[in-house]
Amino acid sequence: MQGKCRLHAATIKGVEAIPVEVEVSIGNGIPSFTIVGMPDASIQESRERVKAAIRACGFTMPPHKIVVNLAPGALKKTGSGFDLSIALGILGASGQIPTEHLLDVLLVGELSLSGSVRPVAGLLACALCAKRQGWSLVSAYTNELAAVSDCTCFEVASLRDFLRPLEMHISTHEFKQSASLPDFADIAGHEMSKRALVIAAVGRHGVLMMGPPGSGKTMLASRIPSILPPLTKEERIETAVIHSVAGLDPTHVLAGVRPFRAPHHSISQAGLVGGGTPLRPGEISLAHHGVLFLDEMAEFSPAVLQSIRQPLESGALTLTRAEGSVSFPSSFMLVAATNPCPCGNYGADDAVCTCTIPQIKRYQGRIGGPLLDRIDVHLEVGRMKAHSVMQSGSGTSSATLHDEVMRGCEFRDWRQAQTGEQASRKSKALIEACKLSEADQAAFEAMAQRSKLSGRGIIRTLSLARTIADLDESQAVCLEHIYEAFGLRLREEGDMQ
Repeated sequence: MQGKCRLHAATIKGVEAIPVEVEVSIGNGIPSFTIVGMPDASIQESRERVKAAIRACGFTMPPHKIVVNLAPGALKKTGSGFDLSIALGILGASGQIPTEHLLDVLLVGELSLSGSVRPVAGLLACALCAKRQGWSLVSAYTNELAAVSDCTCFEVASLRDFLRPLEMHISTHEFKQSASLPDFADIAGHEMSKRALVIAAVGRHGVLMMGPPGSGKTMLASRIPSILPPLTKEERIETAVIHSVAGLDPTHVLAGVRPFRAPHHSISQAGLVGGGTPLRPGEISLAHHGVLFLDEMAEFSPAVLQSIRQPLESGALTLTRAEGSVSFPSSFMLVAATNPCPCGNYGADDAVCTCTIPQIKRYQGRIGGPLLDRIDVHLEVGRMKAHSVMQSGSGTSSATLHDEVMRGCEFRDWRQAQTGEQASRKSKALIEACKLSEADQAAFEAMAQRSKLSGRGIIRTLSLARTIADLDESQAVCLEHIYEAFGLRLREEGDMQ
């Protein structure tokens, strides 16, 4: 018996699905089942799954020499999503099913021993790959596929479904937020902190909150997603693909809720920025277009913390390993919280600090000056009085703060449209957008000189002032905006030296 079949599958590289050609050849020789083309261990294991699935669905496993080639051969293939294409290639090459209707189809799915088809991680990336190639997608259906328009998706439950015409799943689905987000109304007081977080939300500025234990730092941070603007359609797809590749449910992202990631301080560098074999996105990529919250920031390994400096600037991360380079989107809003010292009471009015000055400096120095220089807003969060705590539930609500954020964002978009300005991190564009008067510019330069700001610090302070002016719906940055920006940036700078 001799026969050949050629189908299409895909492998994940970074957060992108790369098309792979699956060639199956059945010929005379000693019965064997070989897979070539740089497959990983999970693909090699698919031989046993494919054999069992073919027999369980009433087909015959050919007792001949079977060779499966995954092309291109120089590309490392990973994942269990090749099961479906390999099984159908064998059935097609042996003449047990027609394959003419599968020529322009991307086949992705893992097989169980009973022949049922299971969805795999990165299915949304595969759907985008099929759309780029002009193919249809065949897989076990999940709701995330409905987010990709103009891509025909066929839903299959098992190998038996290929004995009859495939059933196209209607790819229309409205994603809705499944659960309400925590509300700022739960936090009484802290009005200055809420104002600072509104400014940070409009301009996507980094925030560092410092204060004693129990002062409400974590509560404030966890409520930031409730005031952020919803994700745009493009941002939803881009962010959901990352979550899909990581094997996480992207439903809440597709509903427009910005991601909020809060890794524990024991996380490794590979867990935070990405890594492993194969290379997978880390927490900073999972927080793309959302919030990365580092609680107890000073407890993180200094080497792990310093690894996020470059992504904070560029919004992307490139990892280079033996198998090549992979880029991960990493444009996130950094929010961090830390105690001022090991005991947590340094600077508190209602407690006594038991730490020595060297211990305090050593503890705060774990964060590192270069990383602090990239954080725009430094907040001192103090403990609330008992009376204020008992008023919980009556604070300024997230809905009110969200309206302020949206007003600031809408004015910024209107201002940029009026002037033809493009959203840019370039210093020249920012300086021109501020429209400082000569007197205000002289005052700003004097304050920057007196505060010994670095070049990056000057630009970031100016960016903060521009955001405050947008909240005030002012086309020009005025002196009061500059004062507030310096107050937010320098409030804790003296303690962090």
